Amino acid sequence: MSTTVANPKTAATEIVRTLRERGHQAYLVGGCVRDLFLGREPTDYDVATDARPDDVMRIFPKTWAVGAQFGVVLIPIESDGAEPQSQGERVVEVATFRSDVGYSDGRHPDRVEYSQTAEEDVQRRDFTINGLLMDPLTGDVLDYVGGRADLEHKIVRTIGEPRVRFGEDKLRMLRAVRFAARFGYQIDPATFAAIRELAPQIHQVSRERIRDEIIKMLTEGRARRAFELLNETGLLHQVLPEVEKMKGVEQPPQFHPEGDVWVHTLMLLEQLPAGCSPTLALGVLLHDVGKPPTFRRAPDRIRFDEHDEIGTAMAHEICSRLRFSNHDIQQVESLVRNHMRFKDVERMKASTLKRFFRLPHFPEHLDLHRMDCLASHRDLSLYEFAKQKYESTPPHQIRPQPLLTGDDLIASGYQPGPQFKEMLAFAEDAQLEGKVNTKEEALVLVRDTYGNP
Repeated sequence: MSTTVANPKTAATEIVRTLRERGHQAYLVGGCVRDLFLGREPTDYDVATDARPDDVMRIFPKTWAVGAQFGVVLIPIESDGAEPQSQGERVVEVATFRSDVGYSDGRHPDRVEYSQTAEEDVQRRDFTINGLLMDPLTGDVLDYVGGRADLEHKIVRTIGEPRVRFGEDKLRMLRAVRFAARFGYQIDPATFAAIRELAPQIHQVSRERIRDEIIKMLTEGRARRAFELLNETGLLHQVLPEVEKMKGVEQPPQFHPEGDVWVHTLMLLEQLPAGCSPTLALGVLLHDVGKPPTFRRAPDRIRFDEHDEIGTAMAHEICSRLRFSNHDIQQVESLVRNHMRFKDVERMKASTLKRFFRLPHFPEHLDLHRMDCLASHRDLSLYEFAKQKYESTPPHQIRPQPLLTGDDLIASGYQPGPQFKEMLAFAEDAQLEGKVNTKEEALVLVRDTYGNP
């Protein structure tokens, strides 16, 4: 079979067809069947079969047995000979019918036993809505776990006993929350009770996997509901206790008529669109994380002195704990550190405003400020001012080629030293303000201010 077909559904269907032609059972399974049932476009396609991994690799020469010990083989959708970088778009996962035996680490099976039937295979899966199988050649759906009824009634329910399912893989607790939020479903009461009971065991899951689930919750378009469910299940206390501490922290009503810091943050989360950048989402979540430890009642009003700086340090610790990249951590820190600066944009000198615009990914700062305003006083005047200035200022004016360099100062007779940085910044400010336009004018200004060398 050729797997040079770019369409994932077509590729998965051809894999099923080929396995059937070789005498094997094969079906689409899991999230792709759920999404097709709901009329959604799946992001990836999985196939379940009674063919053993060695058989699959013989039938499809271009494969990667990255999970062969668990009966999983990856077949590339486009056979370019490269190792797959993402399992989302470039591969179809083909898994042998199996039962999982033992979960000593609370995440992965100790060993697998291959099965002969699809019915036995689906019993090991997480939720009924993910336990459906489909014959892509006929469109027939096989349901051994009541998944169709739960989809129709909008319920997230484990397959079998919830404590057993979550005991096998603690990450499933976060996945239950994410699926319920994404689809607007309710969590089955027994499933919900098991999550509350077992929530402290989520720490058996790697921080990277927890991070990935949190990012999905934040960027799938239902972030507010996801965090409400995290709070209700007790998982928020375990994975993001700093965010949980926002609950009940009062804010000055003249600026925040919406309520406490937790309510304010939920209102921002509600505005995050599906597909937003992870750094913007994290900036939204953590922009006021410094308020609980800085809360104080002053004679005039409630204050949160330096909550932006305290929050920056806290955001760094949280993102580091969850193993975010240095690049992402720096951007989240920048969003938290600078989110209060917008209150001064109308009074900023041109040079200060242009330096503000130089922040990496400045549109994310604008987006955070807009959502911050809409979740509080709803006055967008500062946002509109900053947005208009940013969009109307050409890039070469925001970051022009410096008129003066250190070499220019040395050539003019100045001795290198600590004051060089100050002198160059002074000259650049003048340039950004439009006070000087040539190197000669900049040197004259430096001499007038700092004296002759």
